[in-house]
Formats: sequence, C-alpha cells, structure tokens
Amino acid sequence: MDKLEYKGTWNEVKGRLKQSYGSLTDNDLTYQEGKEDEILGNLQQKLGKTRDEVVDMIKSI
Repeated sequence: MDKLEYKGTWNEVKGRLKQSYGSLTDNDLTYQEGKEDEILGNLQQKLGKTRDEVVDMIKSI
C-alpha cells in the first residue's frame, strides 16, 4: 500500500472512530507519519482501553 492509499484508509478509519466515539476530536485523531505509538497512547487514554483493545477496535472498523 502506498502513502496515498494509506492516508485515504486512515481518513476512513478516523471518520468511523468519530462516529462510534463522539468524544474523539480531530486533534485526538491527527496522524503524523511515525507517530503510531503516540496516537495509540492518546486513544488508550481517551477511551480507557488497553493498547490491544484499541488496535483490535481500529482493525474491526
């Protein structure tokens, strides 16, 4: 998957996460290349879930 495809996929995931979890903001879901651990940590804190739960949640969307 190239960067453009990945970015498009991430935008779809962001939209679905925001629909499912209304407390998430654009700032919570801002993704910068190389910041995967940081965004997963932010989502863990915001949603009160473990890293594995967050990863599974994202994969299921």
